[in-house]
Amino acid sequence: MNKIASERLSLGLTQEQLALMIGWRQSRISNYENGTRKPNLNDCRRIVEKFNELGSQCTLDSVFPPIPPKE
Repeated sequence: MNKIASERLSLGLTQEQLALMIGWRQSRISNYENGTRKPNLNDCRRIVEKFNELGSQCTLDSVFPPIPPKE
């Protein structure tokens, strides 16, 4: 599961505020956060870039942890 919500909340942002900053609708952020939709790599990078512009010090892997391989 991604950590968009926790990072967004640590910056004091609503879904709507983050979406507007990126140029998306709030529902897109909501869908990514609750797992209804999965962001592509470019969208993941845009989210992390915006978080870092706003003062976070996150990485792609910290917001979108790699899925461990199945045994």
